[in-house]
Amino acid sequence: MKVTIIGGHGKIALLAASILAGRGDEVTSVIRNPEHVHDVAATGATALVLDVEEAATTEMADAFAGADAIIWSAGAGGGNPERTYAVDRDAAVRSMNAAELAGIKRYVMVSFLTASTDYLVPLDDPFYPYMAAKIAADEHLRASTLDYTILGPGALTLEEPSGLLDPTPDAAGATGTSRSNVALAIVATLDDPSTIRRTINFTDGTVPVAQAIANFPA
Repeated sequence: MKVTIIGGHGKIALLAASILAGRGDEVTSVIRNPEHVHDVAATGATALVLDVEEAATTEMADAFAGADAIIWSAGAGGGNPERTYAVDRDAAVRSMNAAELAGIKRYVMVSFLTASTDYLVPLDDPFYPYMAAKIAADEHLRASTLDYTILGPGALTLEEPSGLLDPTPDAAGATGTSRSNVALAIVATLDDPSTIRRTINFTDGTVPVAQAIANFPA
């Protein structure tokens, strides 16, 4: 499989690239900073320097050409509302449109557990721009023609991978999710067509990743 990961220098992206490349998939990791090429190469992926915040839809489509699947794992990192909207919403939407333009059907979005208007914080909350941006991007993806999967992990941690998830998490309870387990969930999602056009929320738990992904409640 030829996989393109957007946000290729992020912790989850580096972990996913290593797993995918290690099993023989052809991985291209899109990064903004050329100084990160070496880190990407160490995973076995090929680095592609492209600033998705600035790139037009057609530029992204050209960069995606030939891929079997796109993974969005990019983010502005918070702190600047304008840039948060520019990356987490606008660039994400352009990447979806670019995938459609390039004829690539499979698209996996790394979102978060409470990316829903049901949990949207007040407008004056510092977390509002990120939530609003991600919710808008997810909604655009659901309305697209893409064979999408939206992954909604809980609060990200640096715990070692357990390979175990809770596919029915309580959003109001403990929501820790290892970045390593998110990477495993990305790989399992690519391997399982039953995940297409579904939103899968999860935290760390007791169910093996592939099983949790496959048996996620409809």
